[in-house]
Amino acid sequence: MTLLAHDRYCDEIAHQVDQLRALVTSGTDLSATVPTCPDWSLEKLVRHMGGALRWSAALVRTRAQENIPWDEVPLGRGPEERGDAAALDAWLAECGELVVGALREAGPDAKVWSWTGPATSGFWARRMTCEITVHRADATLTARAPYDVAPEVAADALDEWLELAVWLQRYRGHEDAFRLDGPARSIHLHATDADSSLNAEWLLEYGPDGVQWRRGHEKATVALRGPLTSVLLAFYRRLPLDAPGLEVVGERAALEFWLSRATFG
Repeated sequence: MTLLAHDRYCDEIAHQVDQLRALVTSGTDLSATVPTCPDWSLEKLVRHMGGALRWSAALVRTRAQENIPWDEVPLGRGPEERGDAAALDAWLAECGELVVGALREAGPDAKVWSWTGPATSGFWARRMTCEITVHRADATLTARAPYDVAPEVAADALDEWLELAVWLQRYRGHEDAFRLDGPARSIHLHATDADSSLNAEWLLEYGPDGVQWRRGHEKATVALRGPLTSVLLAFYRRLPLDAPGLEVVGERAALEFWLSRATFG
Protein backbone atom coordinates (compact mmCIF):
# COMPACT_ATOMS: atom_id res chain seq x y z
CA MET A 1 0.00 0.00 0.00
CA THR A 2 1.33 3.43 -0.96
CA LEU A 3 -0.33 6.69 0.05
CA LEU A 4 -0.83 9.31 -2.62
CA ALA A 5 1.32 12.43 -2.55
CA HIS A 6 -0.02 15.31 -0.47
CA ASP A 7 -0.41 17.56 -3.50
CA ARG A 8 -2.29 14.77 -5.28
CA TYR A 9 -4.81 14.65 -2.44
CA CYS A 10 -5.20 18.43 -2.59
CA ASP A 11 -5.72 18.32 -6.35
CA GLU A 12 -8.29 15.56 -5.97
CA ILE A 13 -10.29 17.41 -3.33
CA ALA A 14 -10.45 20.45 -5.61
CA HIS A 15 -11.49 18.25 -8.53
CA GLN A 16 -14.18 16.47 -6.54
CA VAL A 17 -15.56 19.76 -5.22
CA ASP A 18 -15.86 21.03 -8.79
CA GLN A 19 -17.74 17.89 -9.80
CA LEU A 20 -20.06 18.11 -6.80
CA ARG A 21 -20.74 21.77 -7.58
CA ALA A 22 -21.71 20.80 -11.12
CA LEU A 23 -24.34 18.47 -9.70
CA VAL A 24 -25.67 21.18 -7.38
CA THR A 25 -26.22 23.53 -10.33
CA SER A 26 -27.43 20.83 -12.75
CA GLY A 27 -31.10 21.37 -11.98
CA THR A 28 -31.39 18.24 -9.83
CA ASP A 29 -34.03 18.70 -7.13
CA LEU A 30 -32.15 19.61 -3.94
CA SER A 31 -34.97 18.09 -1.88
CA ALA A 32 -34.58 14.70 -3.58
CA THR A 33 -33.92 11.81 -1.20
CA VAL A 34 -30.41 10.35 -1.39
CA PRO A 35 -31.06 6.64 -2.02
CA THR A 36 -27.89 5.53 -0.26
CA CYS A 37 -28.46 7.85 2.74
CA PRO A 38 -32.29 7.88 2.93
CA ASP A 39 -32.39 10.22 5.93
CA TRP A 40 -30.77 12.93 3.80
CA SER A 41 -31.91 15.10 0.96
CA LEU A 42 -29.38 16.08 -1.69
CA GLU A 43 -29.07 19.50 -0.06
CA LYS A 44 -28.42 17.97 3.35
CA LEU A 45 -25.75 15.72 1.83
CA VAL A 46 -24.00 18.71 0.24
CA ARG A 47 -24.21 20.69 3.49
CA HIS A 48 -22.71 17.75 5.37
CA MET A 49 -19.86 17.39 2.89
CA GLY A 50 -19.10 21.09 2.70
CA GLY A 51 -19.27 21.33 6.48
CA ALA A 52 -16.75 18.51 6.81
CA LEU A 53 -14.42 20.36 4.46
CA ARG A 54 -14.76 23.58 6.46
CA TRP A 55 -14.25 21.75 9.75
CA SER A 56 -11.09 20.03 8.58
CA ALA A 57 -9.87 23.32 7.10
CA ALA A 58 -10.30 24.96 10.51
CA LEU A 59 -8.40 22.14 12.21
CA VAL A 60 -5.50 22.36 9.78
CA ARG A 61 -5.37 26.14 9.53
CA THR A 62 -5.21 26.60 13.32
CA ARG A 63 -3.00 23.52 13.86
CA ALA A 64 -5.61 22.39 16.38
CA GLN A 65 -4.40 20.02 19.08
CA GLU A 66 -7.92 19.10 20.13
CA ASN A 67 -11.23 18.83 18.35
CA ILE A 68 -13.03 21.98 17.23
CA PRO A 69 -16.81 21.60 17.70
CA TRP A 70 -18.58 21.78 14.35
CA ASP A 71 -20.89 24.55 15.61
CA GLU A 72 -17.84 26.75 16.20
CA VAL A 73 -16.84 26.57 12.52
CA PRO A 74 -18.12 29.67 10.66
CA LEU A 75 -20.84 28.64 8.19
CA GLY A 76 -20.17 25.01 9.09
CA ARG A 77 -23.84 24.18 8.55
CA GLY A 78 -24.07 25.90 5.21
CA PRO A 79 -25.63 29.09 3.87
CA GLU A 80 -28.72 30.58 5.50
CA GLU A 81 -30.70 30.26 2.27
CA ARG A 82 -32.46 26.92 1.89
CA GLY A 83 -33.22 25.35 -1.46
CA ASP A 84 -31.07 27.92 -3.26
CA ALA A 85 -28.70 26.16 -5.64
CA ALA A 86 -26.67 29.29 -6.37
CA ALA A 87 -26.07 30.01 -2.67
CA LEU A 88 -25.21 26.38 -1.98
CA ASP A 89 -22.81 26.32 -4.93
CA ALA A 90 -21.01 29.49 -3.83
CA TRP A 91 -20.70 28.17 -0.28
CA LEU A 92 -19.37 24.82 -1.48
CA ALA A 93 -16.81 26.53 -3.72
CA GLU A 94 -15.55 28.47 -0.71
CA CYS A 95 -15.41 25.25 1.36
CA GLY A 96 -13.12 23.70 -1.24
CA GLU A 97 -10.89 26.77 -1.43
CA LEU A 98 -10.55 26.90 2.37
CA VAL A 99 -9.56 23.28 2.86
CA VAL A 100 -7.26 23.01 -0.15
CA GLY A 101 -5.57 26.28 0.76
CA ALA A 102 -5.08 25.20 4.37
CA LEU A 103 -3.72 21.79 3.37
CA ARG A 104 -1.30 23.17 0.77
CA GLU A 105 0.01 25.77 3.20
CA ALA A 106 0.46 23.19 5.99
CA GLY A 107 2.09 20.44 3.95
CA PRO A 108 1.61 16.81 4.98
CA ASP A 109 3.49 16.78 8.29
CA ALA A 110 2.03 19.63 10.34
CA LYS A 111 0.79 18.42 13.73
CA VAL A 112 -3.01 18.52 13.79
CA TRP A 113 -5.50 16.71 16.00
CA SER A 114 -7.22 13.69 14.46
CA TRP A 115 -9.67 11.15 15.80
CA THR A 116 -7.58 8.22 14.60
CA GLY A 117 -4.41 7.57 12.66
CA PRO A 118 -1.52 10.03 12.44
CA ALA A 119 -2.27 13.42 14.00
CA THR A 120 -1.08 15.38 10.99
CA SER A 121 -2.46 17.55 8.22
CA GLY A 122 -1.71 14.67 5.86
CA PHE A 123 -4.33 12.59 7.65
CA TRP A 124 -6.95 15.22 6.81
CA ALA A 125 -5.88 15.49 3.18
CA ARG A 126 -6.45 11.79 2.74
CA ARG A 127 -9.59 11.63 4.89
CA MET A 128 -11.32 14.43 3.02
CA THR A 129 -10.33 12.96 -0.34
CA CYS A 130 -11.93 9.65 0.57
CA GLU A 131 -14.94 11.32 2.20
CA ILE A 132 -15.84 13.41 -0.83
CA THR A 133 -15.08 10.54 -3.22
CA VAL A 134 -17.82 8.45 -1.60
CA HIS A 135 -20.30 11.25 -0.91
CA ARG A 136 -20.04 12.50 -4.48
CA ALA A 137 -21.11 9.01 -5.47
CA ASP A 138 -24.16 9.47 -3.22
CA ALA A 139 -24.92 12.70 -5.04
CA THR A 140 -24.52 11.21 -8.52
CA LEU A 141 -26.77 8.29 -7.61
CA THR A 142 -29.38 10.81 -6.46
CA ALA A 143 -29.08 12.72 -9.73
CA ARG A 144 -28.87 9.49 -11.76
CA ALA A 145 -25.68 10.86 -13.26
CA PRO A 146 -22.58 8.90 -14.33
CA TYR A 147 -19.81 8.46 -11.79
CA ASP A 148 -16.13 7.78 -12.19
CA VAL A 149 -13.04 8.22 -10.10
CA ALA A 150 -9.33 7.87 -10.80
CA PRO A 151 -8.14 4.29 -10.17
CA GLU A 152 -5.42 5.29 -7.71
CA VAL A 153 -7.97 7.30 -5.69
CA ALA A 154 -10.46 4.42 -5.65
CA ALA A 155 -7.76 1.98 -4.51
CA ASP A 156 -6.59 4.35 -1.79
CA ALA A 157 -10.17 4.82 -0.59
CA LEU A 158 -10.47 1.05 -0.18
CA ASP A 159 -7.16 0.96 1.70
CA GLU A 160 -8.34 3.73 4.01
CA TRP A 161 -11.67 2.06 4.73
CA LEU A 162 -9.91 -1.17 5.65
CA GLU A 163 -7.54 0.72 7.92
CA LEU A 164 -10.53 2.37 9.58
CA ALA A 165 -12.22 -1.02 9.91
CA VAL A 166 -9.29 -2.26 11.99
CA TRP A 167 -9.53 0.83 14.18
CA LEU A 168 -13.32 0.62 14.51
CA GLN A 169 -13.24 -3.03 15.48
CA ARG A 170 -10.58 -2.32 18.08
CA TYR A 171 -12.34 0.64 19.66
CA ARG A 172 -15.99 -0.15 18.94
CA GLY A 173 -15.90 -3.94 19.02
CA HIS A 174 -18.07 -4.00 22.13
CA GLU A 175 -20.92 -2.35 20.25
CA ASP A 176 -23.52 -4.41 18.40
CA ALA A 177 -22.82 -2.35 15.27
CA PHE A 178 -19.36 -3.84 14.99
CA ARG A 179 -19.49 -7.21 16.72
CA LEU A 180 -18.02 -9.90 14.50
CA ASP A 181 -19.27 -13.01 16.26
CA GLY A 182 -19.05 -16.39 14.61
CA PRO A 183 -16.27 -18.26 12.85
CA ALA A 184 -13.32 -16.53 11.23
CA ARG A 185 -14.09 -15.57 7.64
CA SER A 186 -12.28 -13.82 4.80
CA ILE A 187 -13.20 -11.59 1.87
CA HIS A 188 -11.23 -11.16 -1.33
CA LEU A 189 -11.79 -7.97 -3.29
CA HIS A 190 -10.64 -8.15 -6.88
CA ALA A 191 -10.76 -5.23 -9.30
CA THR A 192 -10.88 -6.87 -12.72
CA ASP A 193 -10.23 -3.74 -14.79
CA ALA A 194 -7.25 -2.21 -12.96
CA ASP A 195 -3.73 -2.07 -14.31
CA SER A 196 -1.55 -4.76 -12.73
CA SER A 197 0.79 -2.09 -11.38
CA LEU A 198 -1.99 -0.89 -9.05
CA ASN A 199 -2.21 -4.29 -7.32
CA ALA A 200 -5.94 -3.72 -6.86
CA GLU A 201 -6.71 -6.86 -4.88
CA TRP A 202 -7.32 -7.11 -1.16
CA LEU A 203 -7.77 -9.86 1.42
CA LEU A 204 -9.78 -9.01 4.53
CA GLU A 205 -9.89 -11.50 7.41
CA TYR A 206 -12.32 -10.98 10.25
CA GLY A 207 -13.77 -12.79 13.23
CA PRO A 208 -14.05 -12.67 17.02
CA ASP A 209 -10.29 -12.15 17.33
CA GLY A 210 -10.26 -8.99 15.25
CA VAL A 211 -9.75 -7.69 11.73
CA GLN A 212 -6.70 -7.70 9.50
CA TRP A 213 -6.13 -7.08 5.82
CA ARG A 214 -3.47 -6.91 3.16
CA ARG A 215 -3.15 -6.36 -0.57
CA GLY A 216 -2.84 -9.44 -2.77
CA HIS A 217 -4.49 -12.31 -4.58
CA GLU A 218 -5.49 -15.05 -2.13
CA LYS A 219 -8.30 -17.55 -1.74
CA ALA A 220 -11.03 -16.47 0.66
CA THR A 221 -14.40 -17.46 2.05
CA VAL A 222 -16.02 -15.16 -0.48
CA ALA A 223 -14.79 -12.98 -3.33
CA LEU A 224 -16.24 -9.76 -4.73
CA ARG A 225 -15.08 -9.21 -8.30
CA GLY A 226 -15.74 -6.42 -10.75
CA PRO A 227 -14.61 -3.01 -11.98
CA LEU A 228 -12.63 -1.12 -9.36
CA THR A 229 -15.13 1.72 -8.98
CA SER A 230 -17.99 -0.75 -8.58
CA VAL A 231 -16.07 -2.80 -6.01
CA LEU A 232 -15.35 0.40 -4.08
CA LEU A 233 -18.98 1.51 -4.08
CA ALA A 234 -20.32 -1.93 -3.22
CA PHE A 235 -17.90 -2.27 -0.32
CA TYR A 236 -19.07 1.12 0.91
CA ARG A 237 -22.67 -0.11 0.47
CA ARG A 238 -23.36 2.38 -2.30
CA LEU A 239 -24.11 -0.30 -4.88
CA PRO A 240 -25.96 -3.58 -4.42
CA LEU A 241 -23.90 -6.74 -4.72
CA ASP A 242 -25.97 -7.67 -7.77
CA ALA A 243 -25.15 -4.44 -9.63
CA PRO A 244 -24.09 -4.91 -13.26
CA GLY A 245 -20.48 -6.00 -13.58
CA LEU A 246 -20.17 -7.32 -10.03
CA GLU A 247 -19.78 -10.99 -9.19
CA VAL A 248 -19.89 -12.67 -5.78
CA VAL A 249 -18.11 -16.02 -5.63
CA GLY A 250 -18.28 -18.25 -2.57
CA GLU A 251 -20.20 -17.75 0.66
CA ARG A 252 -22.17 -14.60 -0.04
CA ALA A 253 -23.45 -14.54 3.55
CA ALA A 254 -19.91 -13.83 4.81
CA LEU A 255 -19.77 -10.68 2.70
CA GLU A 256 -23.30 -9.63 3.60
CA PHE A 257 -22.54 -10.10 7.30
CA TRP A 258 -19.48 -7.86 7.05
CA LEU A 259 -21.39 -5.18 5.17
CA SER A 260 -24.18 -5.28 7.77
CA ARG A 261 -21.74 -4.66 10.66
CA ALA A 262 -18.92 -2.54 9.26
CA THR A 263 -20.71 0.78 9.15
CA PHE A 264 -18.75 3.91 8.35
CA GLY A 265 -19.09 6.76 5.87
